[in-house]
Amino acid sequence: MTFKEQILQGIPSSLPTKKIYPENANRAPKRKDVLSIEEKQLAIRNALRYFPKKWHQELAIEFAQELKEYGRIYMYRFKPDYDIYARSISEYPSKSSQTAAIMLMIQNNLNPAVAQHPEELITYGGNGAVFQNWAQYLLVMQYLATMTDEQTLHIYSGHPMGLFPSSKNAPRVIVSNGMMIPNYSKPDDWEKFNALGVTQYGQMTAGSFMYIGPQGIVHGTTITVMNAFRKVLKKDEKPAGKIFLTAGLGGMSGAQPKAGNIAGCITICAEVNPKAAIKRHEQGWVDVLINKIDDLVMRVKKAQLNNEVVSIAYIGNVVDVWERFDSENIFIHLGSDQTSLHIPWTGGYYPVDISYDESNRLIREEPEIFKQRVQETLRRHAEAINKHVAKGTYFFDYGNAFLLEASRAGADVMAKNGIDFKYPSYVQDILGPMCFDYGFGPFRWVCASGNSNDLDTTDAIAASVLQEIMENSPEEIKLQMQDNITWIKDAKKNKMVVGSQARILYADAEGRSKIAEAFNNAIASGKIGPVVLGRDHHDVSGTDSPYRETSNIYDGSKFTADMAIHNVIGDSFRGATWVSIHNGGGVGWGEVINGGFGMLLDGTKEAESRLKSMLFYDVNNGIARRSWARNNEAIFAIKREMKRSPNLKITLPNLVEDNLLNNLF
Repeated sequence: MTFKEQILQGIPSSLPTKKIYPENANRAPKRKDVLSIEEKQLAIRNALRYFPKKWHQELAIEFAQELKEYGRIYMYRFKPDYDIYARSISEYPSKSSQTAAIMLMIQNNLNPAVAQHPEELITYGGNGAVFQNWAQYLLVMQYLATMTDEQTLHIYSGHPMGLFPSSKNAPRVIVSNGMMIPNYSKPDDWEKFNALGVTQYGQMTAGSFMYIGPQGIVHGTTITVMNAFRKVLKKDEKPAGKIFLTAGLGGMSGAQPKAGNIAGCITICAEVNPKAAIKRHEQGWVDVLINKIDDLVMRVKKAQLNNEVVSIAYIGNVVDVWERFDSENIFIHLGSDQTSLHIPWTGGYYPVDISYDESNRLIREEPEIFKQRVQETLRRHAEAINKHVAKGTYFFDYGNAFLLEASRAGADVMAKNGIDFKYPSYVQDILGPMCFDYGFGPFRWVCASGNSNDLDTTDAIAASVLQEIMENSPEEIKLQMQDNITWIKDAKKNKMVVGSQARILYADAEGRSKIAEAFNNAIASGKIGPVVLGRDHHDVSGTDSPYRETSNIYDGSKFTADMAIHNVIGDSFRGATWVSIHNGGGVGWGEVINGGFGMLLDGTKEAESRLKSMLFYDVNNGIARRSWARNNEAIFAIKREMKRSPNLKITLPNLVEDNLLNNLF
């Protein structure tokens, strides 16, 4: 069968032969065994409903074995035989260019060069899933290939509930992931219902089909590291020869060494999984691979002496690095962590002094001991960081729940008031006031032709548009504009592409709309093929996350999720091709609600109308909320936007003098 024929058939008419798990695959950790006998039977019953009764006896035995061995039913037998990667949009069978674009993005998310655990349909973050199983993938692709522009596909945590009549102006796909009833949204609940096959953790851009490989986080990390060095260095001092120490090379955290190289420092990134470290080295995302701590110390001292710009992957535990650098008096300028601490008990963070393989055994066979050792390591990790901070290190939480889980482990990470953390989130100190409050966030696009020349053309268009906007920009945002102009001009040289021909930069509502309009005009004139627009959920409006995206909201509303809900609803009727809403993403299930979108530009006037309406709202929804929280930068930004857009009317706060509140209670 051809590729198109395989897509169109969905679940095969004949039972495929059982597949052997690939030897070199990066296998997802086994999940907790949380189901009773009755619940395991229910999980099998749930899985078998995708298939005809004549297959049930054989598949029931197989799925029971998967559940026992992996803690989930992935349905490996039904993984298609064709290679999965982002093909040109023209290669997909479809009745709609919009649905073909979505198929392209789904396959990009599951490309083995992009995905962290592709056999388990996990894109990044240890458990950020596109689908729960391969039957869901097959059905979704079949639906997308056969639906029209007057239907909408509704997807419940990976499961395609079906095609419903709608209109050309409606989204083609609506996605929700992990949306639990609040009283049933605790760690063991998530594990249980995921194992039952009725929900999943979609991360941010995994379950919304908008992941573009490590590049998606490189830009935000670069902006963060550049501005963190601006905080700690003298005005004319350069980051070369200065150390940025962090951890995590799997999934999106693999972006850190590349970002460090662009920022111009020494980056040391520890990773306990050798496969993940080797993969990043082979892909060119990290310069040097070291597996002995003594060799690391020697190499770092040499780099400091020569004021090098270099990235080093250390295969080992980052706690050993923090402690050894303390005893060696190696000064760390910047410190952070990007391990997957949103899943600390299932492979997101590993204990020190235990091998990687032994740790994985403990996860499977002795989970309580593993949890105990993780918490011991978090306390030790925090203690080592505190010693370096006392010497002048600037440490920031990178939104991976490090401080949250360290606090739960009893580590010394709390401020004197016992409420706040002693170290800031990078959003509190950097991205919030410098970017999000002004409306700057991760605008991204994918050239659906798959042609690298199209990407070059879009890079040039984006740089030209930003340069033109900057000429009339107020002083408050000139630094942000210049950083992004520099970024986009150097993007090709920095070799960002993994998987699809994709790009990212930070832009505000004006920048996003003008860049998108210029793309649409270029498509209409035949200069480039269709373009898919999107963004990370880690943005101005899309995400309510009290320990990350909204950590610089101080009016008490950072624990509410109205903004994210309004974002996805507002985008859906303003022209998005698809929208998504997730419980979880970045900092973990139950800690955040986040929404995303995708939009196809095809060169038509309709696309121009949609992009202007949707991109404007997608950004200004968040600026309005941030201004109501009394964030000065957001108040400036929304007042400026109201002058630019007369139809925009936003409720502004009246500020209260501090002395008025003294002695009231």
